[in-house]
Amino acid sequence: MRVTVLTGGATAERAVAFASAAQMVAALRSRGHDVHVVDTTRGPLSAADETQLLSGTIGTEVPDTAALEEAERRLLADGLAELPVVQRADVLCLALHGGTGEGGTLQAILDVVGVPYTGSGALGSALAMDKDLSKRLFRAAGVPVPAWFMTPVAPEDVTTALGWPVIVKPSKQGSTVGLTLVKNAKGLDAAVALAAGYDDEVMVEQFIPGRELTVGVLGDVPLPVGEIIPKHELFDYECKYTPGMSEEIFPAKLDTTLTRQLQELALTAHRALKLGGYSRIDFRLSPDGDIFCLEANTLPGMTRVSLLPKAAQAAGIEFPELCERICRLAREQDGRRGG
Repeated sequence: MRVTVLTGGATAERAVAFASAAQMVAALRSRGHDVHVVDTTRGPLSAADETQLLSGTIGTEVPDTAALEEAERRLLADGLAELPVVQRADVLCLALHGGTGEGGTLQAILDVVGVPYTGSGALGSALAMDKDLSKRLFRAAGVPVPAWFMTPVAPEDVTTALGWPVIVKPSKQGSTVGLTLVKNAKGLDAAVALAAGYDDEVMVEQFIPGRELTVGVLGDVPLPVGEIIPKHELFDYECKYTPGMSEEIFPAKLDTTLTRQLQELALTAHRALKLGGYSRIDFRLSPDGDIFCLEANTLPGMTRVSLLPKAAQAAGIEFPELCERICRLAREQDGRRGG
């Protein structure tokens, strides 16, 4: 296949996108595919650019994106569809996280371009990126979710309806960027201000103690359930992307009934948002044994420490095969996307 990997982007997860792209490019080339790389803020990458940008390292600092946003707008509006590596591709492989690249905008443009692309369509991508809307759809489909408010919200309302602690996070962001665990009313304003720096809509969500679980979906089939045990109190940005900062167990040590229940809920969530290709659905299991769905990821991380590749490996699918399957799913589903 002729595969063009779209990566980078003007989001706080830009470094994660490059790290995902580094792994996917190497994997697809190892399977004999003709692979080119495009940064959605600067265009096609040369071999030297690839060496520099696709190092596979992420670090713990969230990048400043202000200078990149205008460049991405210009490329998406005027130049992306005209690039030969885009027009001639058999499939566009999206190694993007957050923002325009994951939230439906790029997908809508690519629908017009007419080249198959990996992941979900424009509608599903937009629904999953908006945590408020996705939680409403989960709840309507019978998938349990933590209680939540969208700001503005008064501390007394949190005390009465949610209880402390709470999670405060941007509504349309990923990789726990801008997320804070707030243990009392004194910390609420600062946490909301931090989240508001990444999105104009901020969610205040009931904190569910317990086990962190995740289920990947590949081609409408659930992968083995995984459990994440972070070194920090939360599975935060550092724990997600720093080797050794969390332990991931695939398959998770759960009884068969609970495993099947989580996989069924993951599929229900995937379908409720009209997702396609592949996704990762994250859950919490409370000490009382109650399951809560936290969110859906339409372009989950594909780095060396990412969860979806580990889930696939537990199902007997090695990373190069996983990348190839994702690309082939895009070609099979082209024209039949739910969104």
